[in-house]
Amino acid sequence: MSLAIVHSRGQHGIEAPPVTVEVHLANGLPSLSIVGLPETAVKESKDRVRSALLNARFEFPARRITVNLAPADLPKEGGRFDLPIAIGILAASGQLGVRDLAGYEFVGELALTGELRPVRSALTVAMGARGAQRALILPAENLQEAGLVHGVDARGAQHLLQVSAHLVGQFVLPVPGLLPREPDAGAQPDLRDVRGQHQGKRALAIAAAGGHSLLLIGPPGTGKTMLAQRLPGLLPPLDEDEALETAAVHSLARGRLDVRGWGRRPFRAPHHTASAVALVGGGSHPRPGEVSLAHNGVLFLDELPEFDRKVLEVLREPLESGSITVSRAARQAEFPARFQLVAAMNPCPCGYLGDSRGRCRCTAEQVRRYRARLSGPLLDRIDMHVEMPAVPREALRGDAPADGPDSAAVRAQVQAARARQLDRCGCLNSMLRGRALDQSCRLGRQAAALLDAACERLGLSARAYHRVLRLARTIADLEAARTMAPEHVGEAVGYRVLDRTRE
Repeated sequence: MSLAIVHSRGQHGIEAPPVTVEVHLANGLPSLSIVGLPETAVKESKDRVRSALLNARFEFPARRITVNLAPADLPKEGGRFDLPIAIGILAASGQLGVRDLAGYEFVGELALTGELRPVRSALTVAMGARGAQRALILPAENLQEAGLVHGVDARGAQHLLQVSAHLVGQFVLPVPGLLPREPDAGAQPDLRDVRGQHQGKRALAIAAAGGHSLLLIGPPGTGKTMLAQRLPGLLPPLDEDEALETAAVHSLARGRLDVRGWGRRPFRAPHHTASAVALVGGGSHPRPGEVSLAHNGVLFLDELPEFDRKVLEVLREPLESGSITVSRAARQAEFPARFQLVAAMNPCPCGYLGDSRGRCRCTAEQVRRYRARLSGPLLDRIDMHVEMPAVPREALRGDAPADGPDSAAVRAQVQAARARQLDRCGCLNSMLRGRALDQSCRLGRQAAALLDAACERLGLSARAYHRVLRLARTIADLEAARTMAPEHVGEAVGYRVLDRTRE
């Protein structure tokens, strides 16, 4: 047989599209050419493959070898095609007695000795192989990551000789061991560690119940960061699909996934000096940024006004759509970015506006310029603006009794509220749109009059109006109320602090 067809996987954004490796041997001057839009690392695989075959005591055919990577219009990058190219050459030259390679997929970079080196984003490759119902052979160092995908027949090899022996039935490659997913709540800080701040805790529970974005406003040392860090502990555990999708993003960004503690909701807290590319992703070969690394988790932006304004404006699209598209001249990639935004800021440049001891020396113009760093469209997209006053000293003492429920109790309330939302409309309240929003957020006469008066006085936009509706619906769900009462609407309007200060 002078033609062999081997299946593999490429990388495009968070997906691993199928790639067919066609190897043809023909008479002519000895050569090896690779076609199918290969990049430099793929072109260099011919030298790695030749040395690996020779050092593994195989014969490198002295013929004209053509390797086609299909589809031809998909860019191919990295060393992941070394193994399928080597298997194709062995099969086409008759050195590997395998009649049917259609039931396998191969990925792996070859060392000159024939050993297999790990590849990037093995998790997405395993998900693709499961969908195609093929067995996957990959480097042993990627085996545990691929094993996170239930239902895939993944096999790990350390050397090209092991792969060859497995294909002819002389050796059995190992399968991954079981790796249970740890619950989110295992190592999360507890909500009772936060002293005082009853309104902040209440707002955090509402945000967790409906998936709402949250902005905490208060002087330094009032517990804004502590509250944000405890939000993942209030959220229900990820289901298997969500956990795999989240892990796939991290695998792509880091190259390899640390499987210890996988399946937990991510908590990302980039520094305020982060660039727009670091936040949303990019590069000549698009990679996910912080908004995608926070997918299905929490993105915490401390000192929000200190971020560059152009950086903050890139958050507007993913906050609405739950995804981010990175466009470059040669390619375009889409990454998931369904995160829960929690931000924190001081009330003024010095941080002590309204302090009873008069520590604030900021003028009204300085406060206005400080808050003007946040655009109106961005603030419109943040559901809750919550004030965090200074905590009394007596509440900070070690012998002071802990107040309020712990994370476990709040998490139970959040799960019950989310269950009501999913039963009613199939999504969280923060994602309600169009007709589903109208049907789920019907108001009585008194509640509608209260909301109309608040919108008139505060000058709320249409977007802010709908966000208040969604927020009031979540408050009602926390209380297991079937209808939205005026007190629910009143509390929701109370979480628009920055709108009140602009009236």
